[in-house]
Amino acid sequence: MNSAKPFVLVAQLWIACAPEQRVAKLGDLPLENGQSIRDCRVGYRTFGKLNTSKTNAVLLTPWSMGTSRELSRQIGSGKLLDSSRYYVVAVDAFGNGVSSSPSNSSQQPGKDFPIFSIRDIVESQHRLLTDVLHLGHLKAVVGISFGGMQAFQWMTAYPEFMDKAISIVGSPRTSPEEQQQWRSWAEEVRSKTRWKRTEQALMQGKPLEGLRQLTLDADGYVRQAEAITAFDVSSSFGGSMERAAAAVRAKAFVVVSETDEVVNPLAALEFARLIDAQVLRLAGGCGHRAPSCESDVLERAVSRFLQ
Repeated sequence: MNSAKPFVLVAQLWIACAPEQRVAKLGDLPLENGQSIRDCRVGYRTFGKLNTSKTNAVLLTPWSMGTSRELSRQIGSGKLLDSSRYYVVAVDAFGNGVSSSPSNSSQQPGKDFPIFSIRDIVESQHRLLTDVLHLGHLKAVVGISFGGMQAFQWMTAYPEFMDKAISIVGSPRTSPEEQQQWRSWAEEVRSKTRWKRTEQALMQGKPLEGLRQLTLDADGYVRQAEAITAFDVSSSFGGSMERAAAAVRAKAFVVVSETDEVVNPLAALEFARLIDAQVLRLAGGCGHRAPSCESDVLERAVSRFLQ
């Protein structure tokens, strides 16, 4: 029996038992570039219970094209976030096919969907928390990869809103090399049909990747790739990382993979130094998948930091 099958089956069962998908309607959301997302909707799921003092709420933000349903794998006893201890809000980002995306927008479908930034995504999350869930403060913001970028944006955009912030294999700034990489990936998705991409994955012996390509929202992927390509947390501070770091008030925990082939850890490590953050270096050799390969180490470290 394939050793990966038990893990896949458990993950599928866990996802199937995820709390109900909810969608917040935010009206028209103005964007940084002057455009707006019409009839803006943000998907989310909640786990656990909010305590009476409202001090145990944690926001969990997704990786590229990740969904709140998939984030459910990270939530529960013995997981990244313990829902018996925390009230966890797992959120969907624009472009993922759940929140407002090219694939589900009736007013701005397909390529008519506006370009958005990571700052715009964070603004939508802030609106969700304050206007819909009536939360004025968070215990923590936690994000992985693309979600880790969102965590860095949260630190500087709303520095008083959370006590702690955790960025896992994310970056405060996309390097020129990473920008080129994301443009190349976006062009690959843009130029080939989903069937062709699926066929290529299957020919390479990657059935799960084939399934992902079959269901991928191509225009949404491109829009998220554009947001990642343009990301620089210092852009609101005249391009100064020192000024951006000076705005941070939350206690921060920065997790990097020393062999990361997707996100160069140097920018995250430098920002961590500027904000005096706690740092965890994952050195198991799994590259960008280190949070999964070294989940036991990561989960213990996150649990200690949050406590």
